Amino acid sequence: MTLQTTAARTPTAETPPAAARKRSLFAACSAHAVHDGLTDVVYVLLPLWQSQFALSYAMVGMLRGSYSGVMAGCQLLAGRLARRWGRKALLVGGTALAGSAYLLASLAGHVGWLLLALVLGGLGASTQHPLASSLVAESYEDSGKVKQALSNYNFAGDIGKTLIPGLLGLLLVVASWEVGTALVGLLGLAAALLLWRLIPADTGQAAAGKKSGPQRSGSGKGLWALLGTGTIDSAVRMGFLTFLPFLLQGKGAGTAATGVALSLLFVGGAFGKLLCGYLGARIGMMKTVWVTEATTALCIVLAIWLPLTWLMSLLPLLGLALNGTSSVLYGAVPELAEAGKRDQAFARFYTGTIGAGALAPILFGRLGDLTSIPSALQILAGLLLLTLPLSWCVQRAIERNAAALGGGPGQ
Repeated sequence: MTLQTTAARTPTAETPPAAARKRSLFAACSAHAVHDGLTDVVYVLLPLWQSQFALSYAMVGMLRGSYSGVMAGCQLLAGRLARRWGRKALLVGGTALAGSAYLLASLAGHVGWLLLALVLGGLGASTQHPLASSLVAESYEDSGKVKQALSNYNFAGDIGKTLIPGLLGLLLVVASWEVGTALVGLLGLAAALLLWRLIPADTGQAAAGKKSGPQRSGSGKGLWALLGTGTIDSAVRMGFLTFLPFLLQGKGAGTAATGVALSLLFVGGAFGKLLCGYLGARIGMMKTVWVTEATTALCIVLAIWLPLTWLMSLLPLLGLALNGTSSVLYGAVPELAEAGKRDQAFARFYTGTIGAGALAPILFGRLGDLTSIPSALQILAGLLLLTLPLSWCVQRAIERNAAALGGGPGQ
């Protein structure tokens, strides 16, 4: 009886049950939604801070860059620290720090306090992407649904980007920016408490300590090819978003039409992350990337030449392809990461993609100054084609890893 009981418990100890998987996914999705919302509320607050503190545009750019720059630069450090202190402690602490940073910003009397608060906020936000995504990958590894779970996780981030800044914008109609910023900070602290209750203890160490079965050796070349694909994809996405308002303006769009156009693009993008994650699980990473990147490049070229009405109808499809690729790329990270080193692999990937997204508007903006908006967009579309051979290299690395583990060809 004892032997039967022990044998029956062994799979449960090694494989998270369905309820535990869903709990981990809900925790990761909550973290992603809140953190992405906290990151993007800065766009709502920047005009108010500029008016309040008489800031130059250079200082406005520095405030925005301080948050995103620290967030991108500290993700590798977050991955390393998670191995020492535990994923749960670091993710909960980072979320609490991001919330506390907004509470500090609500008390700011001069721009120096704002800058300090945003640096602390970026430091706290740096824990979310590598640790929450690796939590999802680890929880769903044995279920064969890692890509689908990661697509849900990415979709949650877009929900947070839409809801939290929008709600803050409505609140600021009737309240001061100090009150609104303080409430954003309290939301961050509440999210930290929720994560503390939801995230299982020591998940990272448990995964690293598994010894049974063949161990994934990882693929350094595959990860670099994946990072190159993600970096180009992110740079083109942020470069296009920089140029789109000016392209619309050149076609006669006013402020209201530009707002509608961006909404159409973002709605398509949110569903693209969800849909392409499932598509990648069905037809494979490489085929999905080729479809989405080729569609994006074609739509960018069409956007240059189509009249405004036709362009508006094209934007949901463009958003779906433009944002959808990222879900497939995130899903490939666990298949290429060495056993026990997912946190570091995700941290490296997010550092490259977020860093590229931060630099792209500057570089392509300069390109637009030297040439023209249509010429810069055509170069962006051509740059996307570099992802096709890179994604082929990624697929080959996935297949080699799958063969080494005794499975079939990777998807």
